[in-house]
Order: sequence, then structure tokens, then C-alpha cells
Amino acid sequence: LEYCINHVLAEEFGGERANELFRKAGHLAGTEFAHNMLDLTLNMDAFVAQLQQILKDLKIGILRIENMEESDGTIILSVGQDLDCSGLPATDEIVCNYDEGFLSGILEAYTKKPFRVREVDCWASGDRVCRFQCKPI
Repeated sequence: LEYCINHVLAEEFGGERANELFRKAGHLAGTEFAHNMLDLTLNMDAFVAQLQQILKDLKIGILRIENMEESDGTIILSVGQDLDCSGLPATDEIVCNYDEGFLSGILEAYTKKPFRVREVDCWASGDRVCRFQCKPI
């Protein structure tokens, strides 16, 4: 379903605009998810543990924080067995634009700072997890 919608949007508006719209939709979903499913008052370690468990329980994916740079707030995280693209054939594409928005919405809801999230490795590009770089704006 998601890829069909993206395909139609890309035909109508071009690929980059379709990706931008998917990020915006994901951001809205991530923000609502955070406000309705997560305790945003927890410290960072407890928040991440809670997020990991809920994503796993809902079969959205297995979240792993790979690196957190205290100096600039950049976070590198990966999602394995993710709902969107695990198992897709390798196409040398990065396809998780919706997830970029979803993660940015969650991070913004928690930190009250906007984040730019971009996928740097993707199952669809031949990797075994989807990896994201999350930078505060």
C-alpha cells in the first residue's frame, strides 16, 4: 500500500516531492504516536527503552541506538526487521522516507527540538538493517 501511494505521488509530483510528502506524513504519525503511546517525561535511557519495547511489541521494528554525540546531539540508530522494507529485494535505493519522518516526529515530541532524519543504509539498498542519522536542526 505504502509503495503504491508513493508511486502515484511520484508520478504526479516527482520523486523528491513524493519523498517530502511521505516524510511529512511520517512526522505527523510519529508526533501523534509519541504523544499517545510514550511517556515523554522519562529520562533519555528510560525513554529509549520504552520506545524499543513498544516498537518491538507492535512489530514495527527492532530499534537500536548505535551512537549519540553529546557535542551536537546527533543520533545514529538502526531499525531491524522493520515493517516498511525488511525483506524487499535489493534495488540500490533508500526507501524509508516515511520512517525518516516518523522518527523525526518522535524525537521532536520528546526533545521539543526539530530533527532532520535521513536514512543512510537501507534493506532495499542491500543492507540488513535500516540506519538513520538524526540531527537536531
